[in-house]
Amino acid sequence: MVTSNQKMKIPDLDHVPDSFRFFYFSELIKRPVCVGKVSHRIGKLSDLVFALAQPYPEAVGIYLEYGWGKPTAFIPWQKVSRIEDDAIFVEPPDRGGVYPPFVDQPGWILLDKHLMGRTVVDMDDRRVEVVNDVHLVESRGRLALVHVDISYGGFLRRWGLGKLSWIKDDLISWKFVQPLSVEDAVTTDKVSLSVTKKQLLEIPSEDLADMLEELEDEEQQALFAALDSEKAAETLVEAEPRAQRQIIMSLRQERARTILSEMSVPQIAALFTILPHEHVADLMKLLDREQAARVQAILSERETTARRMVSHDFLAMTRETRAGDALERIRRSGMEYHDISYIYVVNGEGRGLLGVVDLRELVLAADHTTMEELMASHVVTAEEDDTRDDLAEMFLKYHYRMIPVVDREDRILGIIRHSDIMAGVETRGRI
Repeated sequence: MVTSNQKMKIPDLDHVPDSFRFFYFSELIKRPVCVGKVSHRIGKLSDLVFALAQPYPEAVGIYLEYGWGKPTAFIPWQKVSRIEDDAIFVEPPDRGGVYPPFVDQPGWILLDKHLMGRTVVDMDDRRVEVVNDVHLVESRGRLALVHVDISYGGFLRRWGLGKLSWIKDDLISWKFVQPLSVEDAVTTDKVSLSVTKKQLLEIPSEDLADMLEELEDEEQQALFAALDSEKAAETLVEAEPRAQRQIIMSLRQERARTILSEMSVPQIAALFTILPHEHVADLMKLLDREQAARVQAILSERETTARRMVSHDFLAMTRETRAGDALERIRRSGMEYHDISYIYVVNGEGRGLLGVVDLRELVLAADHTTMEELMASHVVTAEEDDTRDDLAEMFLKYHYRMIPVVDREDRILGIIRHSDIMAGVETRGRI
């Protein structure tokens, strides 16, 4: 876990390295709020209001408790002049009046009301810990929320016993905490340990794998839990072996099953080679019979052949097929985008390979153009008896996303993807 003593890069708040301070929310709550000087106390801070934003929420104001039966008020954060140990100082309200009452806004969250004491759960709704405190950073007049603290030390601070605490903080980066909306927070006591799925889908799997490798166990599991099965499989393939072992061995059975279902047979076999034997045996039970047999065959052979590793998720069309019809067939196929970088042209039912059409050329072609007119007749192919090393050399040389595998009569048997072979190879071709 990251602690307050470690250097943290906070976007837009780290340009003045000598001018920032860390606070815990428990240290600020109930602190007197004064206008101008200590003697002009107007109330005490009962909550802090933050606007949900990426990468870190920022404070928008103070929820002020006057006491003595008087209504509460909202002080915009731009009115805060400084934070001292004995008080928080603010500027007078405009026009010499009073601060307005608090009016909730979409996307706002109150730290005490909506975070403190909430149960943190993972994406599978399993209880992890409780938010005992919230870690903040102040710089250039702005206050950002950067961590939640789940340590016992945070619990002691929360109840005013911070001086008794000798326990190390246990901080979870806000990047991995997906807050509930204000409306949801009224009816539940949970916040989810995750990041927004929309954001994760936009991050390349290679970059996500790099992120996972830099995180400690809890944050690593939190990030991986937020990925859907397809993205999780892609990211797992790209991760280095140590991270792969940590992740796959921490998964529940059903989660592991769905992720393995998104992986190709060669990818599963490669993953299994770095796992303990007893764990491989457990995971093998999650595969269907055909998958398990093919994976076992690869694991058993010292020189696995291309025929063993082929995927049948590809599109083949005849030379007479017109571009418009081909595009319609692609739309109806239900295949994933990464399975259709190329269209293979074959001679009817014989499946003899005649050429290949790049999907980009197909999209730009007139509807009446035939596949024969679009195809490149020279096709780089792998033989069914080629080994993994042979295939790696081909990918390094040609930099294709996938290579077709043919038998001795040039009939297409399937395709091998770059990711099936090259994960873990130090020198990678640009695709």
